[in-house]
Amino acid sequence: LIIFSLCLGLTFLSGFFHMNKSSRMSNSHKELLIPTAPCRAKTNVMFLKTHKTASSTVLNILFRFAERYNLTVALPAGQLLHLGYPRAFLAHFVEDFEAVGPNYNIMCNHLRFNPSEVQKVMAANTFYFSILRNPIPLLESSYIYFKNNAPAFRSSKDVNEFLASPRKFYHPADHRQNIYARNIMWFDFGYDNNAKDDTEYTQAVLEEIEHNFHLILIADYFDESMVLLKHILCWDLDDVIYFKLNSRSQDTVQTLTAQSQEQIKVWCSLDWKLYLHFNQSFWRRIEETIGLEVLEKEVDHLRTRQKELMETCLLEQGAVGKDHIRSKGLLPFQSGAANILGYNLKQGLDNRTLRACQKMVMPELQYTSYLYAVQHPHKRRKQLGLPLLWTS
Repeated sequence: LIIFSLCLGLTFLSGFFHMNKSSRMSNSHKELLIPTAPCRAKTNVMFLKTHKTASSTVLNILFRFAERYNLTVALPAGQLLHLGYPRAFLAHFVEDFEAVGPNYNIMCNHLRFNPSEVQKVMAANTFYFSILRNPIPLLESSYIYFKNNAPAFRSSKDVNEFLASPRKFYHPADHRQNIYARNIMWFDFGYDNNAKDDTEYTQAVLEEIEHNFHLILIADYFDESMVLLKHILCWDLDDVIYFKLNSRSQDTVQTLTAQSQEQIKVWCSLDWKLYLHFNQSFWRRIEETIGLEVLEKEVDHLRTRQKELMETCLLEQGAVGKDHIRSKGLLPFQSGAANILGYNLKQGLDNRTLRACQKMVMPELQYTSYLYAVQHPHKRRKQLGLPLLWTS
């Protein structure tokens, strides 16, 4: 038993004691998905960060885990803040790949999945996972967040007008700029988001994703996903505690008509099939690993622990709008018509508690820039136009 001191004055009881099993992406899922007791935490992890799926919160969890256990993160090279997205991933998009080779522990910044190139960066026993979200709220969220990026969104009045006649706004010539407007999850996994929805083709893709990934989580059941992830990776509860990041204010949510909701299932039919398939497999994993009764108890435990940390860290006990965030170092990137929420921390926290709380609420771009400065101290820092919370 190894005791790790939590910066908030509590201790982690680590679950780092199971027989380590090497696994390539093609290995049996049982080997990686149903750990045998006693177990040791998996520390080689690749997370495919999909768009508008609570993936920024997962990235924060992985960054904090990497820092806690002194792991190496495959960070974007130079001034990039993503790993080459929307281009298919190439190994040289990772800073110092030529020197480090396949010895990174964590990869989780945005990329378009390209398995052969990812395998050049990550160790042979890496655990691969990703997260999906119901395409109906996903499309509405994308519409608001990428309103200024996607021509199909920009030229329509609101999400319901767009969905009433998508092809009126979605032009083939703009397909590279419109990736957020149709089957974005399918695209993130490396496939053609405008492909014909052919049963043989979609089945082959679903099987390939099952082959390449050991676990697919579901954003609509985020707490349940974190509990499952904790069990499968043999992590401690405090390793998956989180504050929700990159969410938006409720007043920027547009209400979808019933017709629009049905249209999304057709317009984004590839994402819809992807979601339905892995939503089923997610609940099978729950049954195979912990069961619904244990799941419910652990979700309650996670939420209780989360509430404790919110009471310790946060001034308002929750997220606030962009205009009410006091520290510019904690201001999330603002996009489209969304008001991306952030947090204010309590005053008077001791230094260790303050640092731990800061990391829990640190937006994705700032955390990426900070980790880059830590891992590559002799290289030029990423220029965000925002202050880092600390520089030493």
